[in-house]
Amino acid sequence: MISTSSHATATIPLSNASYPDRIAFMVELAERLHLYGTTAQRLEGALLSVADRLRVECEPWVSPTALIMSFSDPQQLPGHSDITRVIRLPPGDTDLQRLVETDRIAEAVIAGEMGLAAAFEALSELDTPPSRWAQALQVMAFGLVAAAVGGLLRLPWLDIAVAGFNGVLIGVLTLLGASRPRLREASDALLAMVATLVVVLVATFVAPLNQNTVIIASLIVLLPGLSLTNAMNELTSQHLVSGTARAAGALSTVLKLTLGTVIALYMAHLVGLEPAVRALRPQPPWVEWPALAAASLAFAVLFRAHVRDYPLVMISAATGYLISRYGGLAWGSPVGIFLAALVLTVAGNGYARWFDRPGALVRVPGIILLLPGSVSLRGMMDLVQRQDVGVGQDALMAVVNILLAVIAGLLFGNLLLPTRRNL
Repeated sequence: MISTSSHATATIPLSNASYPDRIAFMVELAERLHLYGTTAQRLEGALLSVADRLRVECEPWVSPTALIMSFSDPQQLPGHSDITRVIRLPPGDTDLQRLVETDRIAEAVIAGEMGLAAAFEALSELDTPPSRWAQALQVMAFGLVAAAVGGLLRLPWLDIAVAGFNGVLIGVLTLLGASRPRLREASDALLAMVATLVVVLVATFVAPLNQNTVIIASLIVLLPGLSLTNAMNELTSQHLVSGTARAAGALSTVLKLTLGTVIALYMAHLVGLEPAVRALRPQPPWVEWPALAAASLAFAVLFRAHVRDYPLVMISAATGYLISRYGGLAWGSPVGIFLAALVLTVAGNGYARWFDRPGALVRVPGIILLLPGSVSLRGMMDLVQRQDVGVGQDALMAVVNILLAVIAGLLFGNLLLPTRRNL
């Protein structure tokens, strides 16, 4: 990171700054866009666009855990100014507020409205740790989205309450585990184990539950549906290494969640617990509406959107669900999912084009309730519990159908209304 106390430097447009300073800005920008959940093709497109406007030749290579950026100055002889940066990064996580602010700062700098020192200072302010209130809000959102998914599935009230309790518990444990790197690799399995044990205890000593469905609702925030979709999107964009790595990461998450769930069920069996399992969806249709509102609000919090963007994020999430739901009832589930992804992609591109803000504010929340994370986990759980390969094949085909529908919607949406922005 570059800092300077010179007022003159702070007001010089970045396009007129020195070659090392322009490179430093591009590296900082790339790191932040990666950490805030930008996919490989969009990140590379954004970097190439910025490099062109800053008169720097850049060849970026992006993966979920690393960035390689080669720079050269077109005003110098070939080979005299070549610089390569190799950056190791953790996988990114969706942070809409910081993504929007990073985009705003970059646009202001490139337009000459913000100088180099001011830009780095503004970017540094984004690293302010969340307040206790923000952390508490995130924990509550974990519980709210788990309970809301239970409502969308029209589970009994006890099932919804158990899913919500597990969601809050997972949120608390995730917050506490953030400062313990040793737990990071096993965190998904441990969280799944804890949630499953709670479900087993309630089903054994309180009342019967829709066991697997409640477990899946409890773990909904941990499911890698968005990662799977991004992986397929990257593969179709010919970003083969990044797409393959992201798909492998998503698969490993599903395996760890399945492992934690199965271990908890096996432990319960060893100690003689016999949970009562039932298949019951007794809620009237109206329950889905408050559940959808609650889920939309929870995702606005979990995606860390700014409060002023909550209405937009909530409308996008609800719109995607409603299109897929009623389109699926009319023409089949894959068609409903395709239409939802298509409409939300067009809406996101239009929002980015006409409001000059990242279309991710519309696109990401809009497709979140369409994604196949819950289907993949249910398939793995059924496969392990029943030891039936046929069950696993059916679940795999369900995941593939959902992914194909979502990716088709994204592709044709971009064709129908191309975006002028990469974010």
